[in-house]
Amino acid sequence: MAARRAREPAAPLLVACALGIERFALRGGGRPRARGGADGAPGPVTVLRTGMGPAQAHRAVSEALRDGALHGASVVASGFCAGLAPGMHPGDVVVADETRGPYGATPCTAPEALVAAVVRALPGRTVHTGPLTGSDHVVRGGERAHLRATGALAVDMESAASLRAALAVGPRPVAAVRVVVDAPEHELVRIGTVRGGISAFRVLRAVLPAFHEWHRSL
Repeated sequence: MAARRAREPAAPLLVACALGIERFALRGGGRPRARGGADGAPGPVTVLRTGMGPAQAHRAVSEALRDGALHGASVVASGFCAGLAPGMHPGDVVVADETRGPYGATPCTAPEALVAAVVRALPGRTVHTGPLTGSDHVVRGGERAHLRATGALAVDMESAASLRAALAVGPRPVAAVRVVVDAPEHELVRIGTVRGGISAFRVLRAVLPAFHEWHRSL
């Protein structure tokens, strides 16, 4: 029995992000790349660039998971986000306990285990846990305060759509981990200035081992 389990392939892991710079960071944070362009790790790992916005994220994740190789994959939505709580700083990490979108809330799988893995991967880094809400546009000014009043810790455009799409294909573990690049006291002028978020980029580059650990724990 033990020998047979040892030969069984590990379930795949799909990490979905929107931007090329996010994919670059996440791929760079993995171990040596395996065949097919996936990052080497315990079990096959694919970092998927979905494109910006909920519609593109939903479409890209749905199509990827209907591929035979990824059909049963666990899914982590990752990349950058806008922090909503006062005192958040670029480089803080948000581990969602649920994602919220126009179709309701999606609970995340084992967020406590994921928080613990992130803390081990990023010692000394501030990690926030709570709801991650979705938007179809970059959130600024008063809208940020309105979303904060709903109890959300952070906002991004793709996580809620990515996890909803993943579960629509079939039951699986899902999670969302975002790195704050835009906060109430550090608001971006335009989305292109995300390239200037050096601290956030470095954190995103270092977080992938936590996804591996969470994935193994499941």
